[in-house]
Amino acid sequence: MSALNVALTGNPNTGKSTIFNALTGARQHIGNWPGVTVDKKVGQLNKGNQKINIIDLPGTYSLSAYSIEERIVKDYLTAEKPDVVVNVVDASNIERNLYLTVQLLEMGVPTLVNLNMMDEAKSKGYEINLGVLSQQLGAPVISSVATSRSGLQQLIDSLDPSFLAQTKAADSSLLTEHLAQIEAIKKSGKGADLIEEEIIEARYEFINKVLDQALVAKEGVQSWSDKLDNLITNRVLGIPIFIAIMYLMFQITFSWVGQPLADLVDGFIGETLTGWVDGGLAAAGAAEWLHSLVIDGIIAGVGGVLVFVPLIFTLFLVISFLDGTGYMARVAFIMDRAMRRIGLSGKAFLPMLIGFGCGVPAVMGARALDTDRDRKMAVLLTPFMSCGARLPVYALFAALFFPGRESVVVLSLYLLGIAMAIIMGLIFKNTYFKGDAEPFLMELPPYRIPTLKTVLLQTWEKGKGFLVKAGTIIFSMSVVIWILSSYNFSGAAEIQDSLLASIGHVIAPLFAFHGFGSWETGVAVLTGILAKEAVVSTLGVIYGVAELAEEAVDAASQLQAALGASFTSLSAYAFLVFTLLYTPCAAALGTIKKELNSWKWTLFAAGYTFALAWIVSLLVYRVGLLLGLGG
Repeated sequence: MSALNVALTGNPNTGKSTIFNALTGARQHIGNWPGVTVDKKVGQLNKGNQKINIIDLPGTYSLSAYSIEERIVKDYLTAEKPDVVVNVVDASNIERNLYLTVQLLEMGVPTLVNLNMMDEAKSKGYEINLGVLSQQLGAPVISSVATSRSGLQQLIDSLDPSFLAQTKAADSSLLTEHLAQIEAIKKSGKGADLIEEEIIEARYEFINKVLDQALVAKEGVQSWSDKLDNLITNRVLGIPIFIAIMYLMFQITFSWVGQPLADLVDGFIGETLTGWVDGGLAAAGAAEWLHSLVIDGIIAGVGGVLVFVPLIFTLFLVISFLDGTGYMARVAFIMDRAMRRIGLSGKAFLPMLIGFGCGVPAVMGARALDTDRDRKMAVLLTPFMSCGARLPVYALFAALFFPGRESVVVLSLYLLGIAMAIIMGLIFKNTYFKGDAEPFLMELPPYRIPTLKTVLLQTWEKGKGFLVKAGTIIFSMSVVIWILSSYNFSGAAEIQDSLLASIGHVIAPLFAFHGFGSWETGVAVLTGILAKEAVVSTLGVIYGVAELAEEAVDAASQLQAALGASFTSLSAYAFLVFTLLYTPCAAALGTIKKELNSWKWTLFAAGYTFALAWIVSLLVYRVGLLLGLGG
């Protein structure tokens, strides 16, 4: 029996990804569509002897082929011709969602309409007659509440060749009339713009006729989601609530969940694992250089970064949960007024939000903006969003120099990044990128409680890159740093006479007035351009080789003791500000080059962020000294 090819399509925030994850589970893989970096999700569902391939198409509001996502969906449906398209529709926003449905029917695509979020529709007072809706559309209609898995078994049962034959055999006089009207408009000989306008009007006219028969809306009913939006998106309260939610996010990460788990990992790596490896090397009679490489190089470097894995995953877990609730979409709406002051719309804040996870997909996300001007501005401002790779640096310094105030310190850095993006946006708007913001239209999804499975899958997708870096880039850099710290051109050397120290002494004068002008910090800044996590691993290797604070029982305590002798609380905060703002990592720079196709803009992004970080961190330190905050 040949495999059945099923494509999932629908507007963004309709629960399509939740349905895809529920149907495919672990039997899925993620790649990229040919020629672009938009995710391509493919999974399998085994139903008896029937193998079903499920393709999760990018979320899109229409098939007009204006955006990359629209072109991907339209090209796939035209070229691949799936056996059926499951069109996931938000039942609580059915009129807007049916626009895509109508386009699918116009294309003659075999369509199964899945009315999802029926609970939200009921909370709005909507009563939908599925039978009438199916008859008017000329396509099978089923309902579901994906977050509670209600109706998913019916969807699985519907993915059967005999049932799907209805998608081709169904007939609707109303649809037939609509298709004839569209064909007449196309042949009218009018201008292209007028034809497009009349087609859009005809589609909404068809939708209204369908809903007149199938939908009952009770007057005066306001859903709890609408009531909550009156508070969350309030012009006065919206931003304070956003800041409060971010503070809560950092409390969960640094105080309640993430840090206690990180302490357990630290103890395991610093005591148990190091003891096992040390004993094993001694029993095997390993040479002193090999012992130093493994203990002072690899474990001190990689282990110093792995300690922060619980923090990274806790932060991504909270972000994934907030995204699943529908709140993150509100943040773009809330920030629209502030973004317009710098010549961008709230839509440009969406890739910046992605930047809180990783700068690479954030830069890619800027391609969704409508103009070349907006895309370039967003790409140049996105690096100021504090990515997860910086979190180990924040966690290390905040725990040592600001105990009990970690959440406040980290929150201040995130807010500073946003503020710097706004300031630089104002400068760009009034210099090279003059112009006004494009109109910003978006539909806010209803609030919902995301499924645990979806949240965990998204957390893993966001966080696994950190583990890959630790296992590849950080591992390799730890070995290189150990070699540079153990040798010079004459052979084996003490660390203060090593090649690494020589490199650091060249860089250190740049920060002579910043409070962190040591050669060790200079080297960490340099390796941080390759990967921001490498700042911690570099310091771990350097101070591990130096064998400072030998009484410390674990890697983090040893490193913290060494840093305590090199920084004050003020210079430590200045260093955190520099880490926040300076040159994006090599992967992000490579993505900027790919997205903007210009070495000029890539080098500009690398240079101006470094210069800005140098100036702002200098001001933080010097002003702090004037205010008597140098302790």
